[in-house]
Parts: sequence; C-alpha cells; structure tokens
Amino acid sequence: MTQERNIVPLAAALVMALVFLFLPQVLNDGDTYWHMATGEWILAHGRVPDHDVFSYTQAGRPWVAHEWLSEALMALAARLAGWSGVLVLFAVAVGGATWMLARRLSLQLGGLTLITTTILALACMSGSLLVRPHLFMLPMLLAWTIEMLAARDEDRAPRLIFAPLMILWANLHGSWVFGLVVAGAFGLEALAAPTADRLKVLRGWGLFGLLSLACAAITPHGPAALLFPFQVTSMAVLPHITEWRAEDFSHLSTFAMVLLATLFVCLGRGVKIPTFRLLLLLALLVMGLQHVRHQLVLAAIAPLLLAGPMAEALGHDPARPKPSRALLAGFGVACVLLLGVRLALPLHRIDGVNSPVTALDSVPAELRTQPVLNGYGLGGYLIYKGVKPFIDGRADMYGDAFSQRYFQAVEPDPVALRKLLADYHVAWTIFTPDDPVVALLDKDPALRRVHADPYGVVHKRVN
Repeated sequence: MTQERNIVPLAAALVMALVFLFLPQVLNDGDTYWHMATGEWILAHGRVPDHDVFSYTQAGRPWVAHEWLSEALMALAARLAGWSGVLVLFAVAVGGATWMLARRLSLQLGGLTLITTTILALACMSGSLLVRPHLFMLPMLLAWTIEMLAARDEDRAPRLIFAPLMILWANLHGSWVFGLVVAGAFGLEALAAPTADRLKVLRGWGLFGLLSLACAAITPHGPAALLFPFQVTSMAVLPHITEWRAEDFSHLSTFAMVLLATLFVCLGRGVKIPTFRLLLLLALLVMGLQHVRHQLVLAAIAPLLLAGPMAEALGHDPARPKPSRALLAGFGVACVLLLGVRLALPLHRIDGVNSPVTALDSVPAELRTQPVLNGYGLGGYLIYKGVKPFIDGRADMYGDAFSQRYFQAVEPDPVALRKLLADYHVAWTIFTPDDPVVALLDKDPALRRVHADPYGVVHKRVN
C-alpha cells in the first residue's frame, strides 16, 4: 500500500501533463484566442486594458480584464515557444496541481481506494481541461485548501504567509472568491469545536480572513474588482453560454457517473462528514449543478474533504509516504523528455472546433475590415487574427442587453436577425455549419454564401 501512495501522485501528475502536451482537444475553445490576444496587447502596451480594444460593436466600452496575469503569461509563453510553449505552461500548472491533490489524498488513503479516488476526481475535471485561465486556479485552490486542512489538523489558524497568495490568485482568475469561502467554512468549524479557545480562533482566523480579502483587492482594477465575480454570476444571458448552463441529467455524463459512484461509497460505507465540511461540500455541489464550469472546483475540493472520513470508514491508516530517489529521478527524466519533445515539435493551429482557419482565409482582406456578424464561439479566433468581431466570449463586457439581442437574432429569429444585420451594417458573416442561423442566412436575398467547409460558413452581402 505504501508503494501506491508513492507512485500515484507522480503518475497522476505525469498523465495530466501528457494530456496538455499532446491532446489537441485542450485547444478546442474559442476563448483561448482572445485570451492570447489580450495577453499580447498587455505585453505590447505595458498596461492592462480598461476598455474594449477588440470589437467594433463595443469599442471603448469599460472592460474589467480580471484575468490579465494569466493572459500575459500565455502570451509570454507563446512568444518564447509558440503554441507549444503555451501547452507546456498549462501542463506544468495542471500537472503540479494534480500532484498536490493526489499527494494530499495519499496521506489518508491507499491502495485501490487512492487510485480510484484520484481517477474519479480527474475524470470529473475532464470537461474543463481547456487552455484557458481558469486552470491556473487549480494550483491556487488546492494549495489554499490543503493549508486550511493542515491548520485544522494542527488546531491552529492558517499561516499568514498564505494570505498574499490571494494577490496572485485575484490577478489570475476570478475564482479567488472560492478561497474565501473555503477559509470561512474551516474558520467556522474551528470556532464551533467543543474545545476551542474562541477568542484565539476569532483572532487568528479573523486576521487571516481580513488580510486575505485585502490582498484580493490588490489588482489593476482596485477594490471595485471584488464585486466583479458576483456581477458576472448574476447576468441573465448566462444560460445561452455552454459553460454557464446547468448540468443536464437527460444523459449519463462523466459528472453524473462520478457523483453516483461517490454517493454509493459514502452511503454504503457510512462515511460521516463533519458538519461544516458537509455544508461546504453541498454548497459546491449546488454550484456544480447550476453551472457546469463550477464542477472543476467541486472535483478539486470534494476529494480533499472526503478523504479523512473515507479513510476512517474504510479503515485506512494515515501515512507519510516518501518516494525513493530512484522514483523521483525517473519522474524528473520523464518530465524533461516530454517537455523537450513538445517544444521540439512546432504546433500550428489548423481547422478545428472554433478555429475556422480556411473559412477566414477565404475572406478578402478588404472585406475583413468591414462589419461582421459572427458565431459566439468564433469571436476569439477573429480577434486573434486581427478582425474586429461582432461579439466574443467576453459576455460580461458586452452586457445583458446586447448579448440577449444577439442570441435572440441568431437562435434564430428572422425579424430580429434582419434588424441586427441592418442596424450594424453587416457586410459579411461567419458561423459554424451546424449553427441554426446558417439556414436563415442562405435564404436572405441580400446575402450570398461564398465559402463553406466543415468548420466555417461565410456569407457576403451582395446588395
């Protein structure tokens, strides 16, 4: 059992690194492109944009680029080693986070239970494994949660040195809010403990919480940025965006299977979870059911919360596994070889999901400068290629009113679509072939289809 506890964390980290280094599916997200473009803009101008610099429909509108540090890192990696450099950056971040998760689990679980728990956690993350800033959250969230667990294990407040981690986290991604929620839950658990020195707990955990909140406000946008995550989650347009939709149980998804497996073990073996940890777990579950993007947070934190109670129910003894030098050396060699292979093989973006390379290449340069109506998922690629889109993945910047009007037109509503085309003097359009609006554009006498392939359909105004 000790051997598995040594091997599983390193093996899991290696597997996740492999996924990001060599599986093309991690690049199947249109938002990756505008994140890259934003990072390049930041490097070129030496500052963070505070207004829209990419679209023609919202040019100059205030914009909170809250993921600016992630975007700058992505652009810097691209400058150093192209798209392969970007994949290496994410492989290191996600591989490191995976090691932290599996390493913590190995302190309490062993054998088949450790292997299964790790596999289920990673499987639950699979839908979120895309080259985007949200993955930089993983090492932040895991390091933070592990420190909260260690603080409770040792009956102390979290070390103040962890509070400045919020500065980094808040500039990488808006998920820093989860850090405060986790700290709050464990702080309440410490306060409610029967033997707690409540004044000491309030002083220690309270100081840590206040300092963490203050650190989260240290961004280019100032304290006002603290409200940004809450403003986004209250937008009415979110159901139109795939990652913000609720979990669909009409089919058996990976998330559903992992949830059922977890319930089977916990209910079948009488796993007893401390009250405040159970409340935190249920809150994260509700968020994961409401918005599929939050399943990544649940997948990262739930195993950490369940490991102790599962170990007690299953009779696992705690351990302090220590990998041998030979195992660590082999892991290091494997990492160097994999990173070397990735960097030695230049990666060029070709036609793919949300990457209509050939379709956009078919559009004459003069036409590209004129107003376009594009698919929501294609806006990022247009930005990356220097074309000002109608809309892109920054729904928070475009706002509810504009986004609702767009989605109504392209879902499609013929009247709303005609008015949108006229009001914005649209000269050409680009959508994916399976987009319902394509059939309506084909019937419009003012437009003519000028290009079609499996990844993009282009129409041009003819009168």
